[in-house]
Amino acid sequence: MSFEPVTVYLGLGSNLGDRQDNLDRALDFLSRRLRLGQVSSIFDTEPLGNVNQPRFLNLVCQVYTRLAPLGLLALAKGIELKLGRAPHTSNAPRPVDIDILFYGDQVMATPELVIPHPRLAERAFVLTPLVEIAPDLVHPVSGKTVRELLQGITEKQGVLRWEST
Repeated sequence: MSFEPVTVYLGLGSNLGDRQDNLDRALDFLSRRLRLGQVSSIFDTEPLGNVNQPRFLNLVCQVYTRLAPLGLLALAKGIELKLGRAPHTSNAPRPVDIDILFYGDQVMATPELVIPHPRLAERAFVLTPLVEIAPDLVHPVSGKTVRELLQGITEKQGVLRWEST
């Protein structure tokens, strides 16, 4: 039995090493296993939480997959490891971070994975690139579009469009 691919939005970030190359390599690995859709511009952003670390480059991409959410999570974590991320490093500098933001209109909460991403609505560094490629995407819990969510953030967290050199 086959089923239609699900439209998924992933957030990618990097703040160690050659940040742009890390993002490019992560997209390449993702494209080998998933059908890549739209990819946002890259944004240079201030770190949140642990602010004593380098700035991030962030982007959002749309992918199409038949993988179940936990299978997609395993793929993302495998790519992070291939690109040099130490396991279990949250809020620490890292070569790459891949977050599942939306998985279709699915809502789920397990110990391993929460969809939609639980802090997405307060993160300008995620919403800014997401609005660029899917402004009318509706958050399945709040019912707001990602554009409305971004408009609701008063602190834009130093999100600047990255101009590669």
